[in-house]
Amino acid sequence: MASLPIYNKSGDEVGKYEIDPAAIAPKISQQLLHDVVVMYQANARQGTHKTKGRGEVAGTTKKMYRQKGTGNARAGSRRSGLRRGGGHIFALTNRDYSYKLPKKAMQSATRMAIAKRIASEDLVVIDELAFSAPKTKDMAAVLKALKLSGKSTLVATAALDQNVYKSARNIDRVSVSPVAELNALLVLTPRKMLVTKAALDAIAAAAKKK
Repeated sequence: MASLPIYNKSGDEVGKYEIDPAAIAPKISQQLLHDVVVMYQANARQGTHKTKGRGEVAGTTKKMYRQKGTGNARAGSRRSGLRRGGGHIFALTNRDYSYKLPKKAMQSATRMAIAKRIASEDLVVIDELAFSAPKTKDMAAVLKALKLSGKSTLVATAALDQNVYKSARNIDRVSVSPVAELNALLVLTPRKMLVTKAALDAIAAAAKKK
């Protein structure tokens, strides 16, 4: 059982949050986490690379010189990949790198990543995070009070909050995501994770349903 301190916007401790990482994920599979993270990274690849093969470069198809009697090795087209200016032998073409793992595996990996954050004490809980209007200065002040300023941080909210999102989007290495959109890559990439109490409640409730 982990007892996480709950802070307010000023950085003062206002309570404790009791949570068992094993209730979120009974075990942590490093292999599954690796597989899921690699899948998300592969899905983010554009795959728009392209180089020309021997059939695509400009140049004559005429044989360079006669086959025998010159003392040279026989040679055909100038567009051969063996010659300067020729096409690539293993030319790159547009490619879709994306693939999907089973939905339950991805959901399980997300819970494992969150449990890992809780166990490693890289998760910070705030009682609430709400702004009357988008203001980067206010969000930066909260991060500074919680000693997260300058650190890569994922801010998790119970639901999509436009004011929180717009307040944080211009802060370097800070991202915002509602609980429903969390995944293993989002959780594991930053150094720290800041969650609201309501968001942590939602995570714990979702874990109980699995």
